[in-house]
Amino acid sequence: MLPDPTPRLRFREMEPRDLDRMESLLGDPVVMRFYPAPKSREEASRWIAWNRKNYADHGHGLWIIETDDGAFVGDCGLTWQEVKGTPKLEVGYHVRAELHGRGYASEAAAACRDFARDRLRASELVAIIHPDNVASRRVAKNIGMSRIGEDHGGSLPVRVVLGMTLS
Repeated sequence: MLPDPTPRLRFREMEPRDLDRMESLLGDPVVMRFYPAPKSREEASRWIAWNRKNYADHGHGLWIIETDDGAFVGDCGLTWQEVKGTPKLEVGYHVRAELHGRGYASEAAAACRDFARDRLRASELVAIIHPDNVASRRVAKNIGMSRIGEDHGGSLPVRVVLGMTLS
């Protein structure tokens, strides 16, 4: 199962053949500015494997997002993350640096929100964001999320948690 296409984007599962694209995306210091460090090629390969396992185990993960003509935009999707020790369904997204500010992340995240609500029948959705990542917080707010707290776990010392109830 995949989210429905949007006016400008389509989704597909990540595959091993995406390694060069994912290495470029996750290895970009601009894209990964709010992570502890950009990812290596080996880490990008593990990222793809993790998402493929998520598809098999949960029916969802982060998907490749492309324009209608097949141009690589980034990744966006749904993964299970721990927030204060409780598993929560999170929407996550990464968009190529040169495409920032064009609304792709908001468009893809909204499609994933709708997928979570309509196809997965999820009752809640969160986004876990570095406190200084204003652009990512704006994406979460654009799809209807609001701040629900902070979490002091994971790879960041403090993470802002935005969320919404899906009905």
